[in-house]
Amino acid sequence: MDLFSRSWTALRTAVAELPDADFARPSGCTGWLVRDLVCHLVIDAQDVLITLVTPAESKPTRDAVTYWDIVETPTGDDPLDALIVRLAAAYEEPGLLKYHLDDVGSAAGRAAALADPTARVGTRGQVLTAGDYLSAYVLEWTLHHLDLIAHLPDAAEPPAEGLARSRALLERIAGAAFPASFSDKDALLIGTGRRAPSEAEKAELGEWAAKLPLVLG
Repeated sequence: MDLFSRSWTALRTAVAELPDADFARPSGCTGWLVRDLVCHLVIDAQDVLITLVTPAESKPTRDAVTYWDIVETPTGDDPLDALIVRLAAAYEEPGLLKYHLDDVGSAAGRAAALADPTARVGTRGQVLTAGDYLSAYVLEWTLHHLDLIAHLPDAAEPPAEGLARSRALLERIAGAAFPASFSDKDALLIGTGRRAPSEAEKAELGEWAAKLPLVLG
């Protein structure tokens, strides 16, 4: 729960500190500008709020690992992706987008801090404990923080503990460990297809290289 808050606060702070001009730069999400990614984060924050106030009575069907599905690489044809781009453009001024993320994002952070980690919540037709749900979102925040700063070398990176936890979670999802020589950041970028491995990295990955990337949905 605490790591969720630290990861989410770091991501929102990174957005708040961006110069307006950076919102028109590419993000690490293919086809999305930084402003599109930030708009997606607003929707993510809404999802957190909705889920935490959607109690469930049945036993959990997923945990922090099985919350994630490995899906096909996006084609760019998803209507929701197109909607996000249109919504982001409608803000016109980066300051309005920053304000909306701070407003909804702060509320999501407060809701997470107040949540009972043992309470059961429903989302996407599944049931999890609130603690597992928020743990799964550490990976979401960390990956999107990396997306945010992909082309912004002066922006702050995600917390080290969030990178380490996200790597461990991705390895559990994959059922295999990345080479010990990989940094947590590189393991996440290569593992999720955000960066292609070098020839040397492919050699270290061995047969597992053919199974990458792991696209999470």
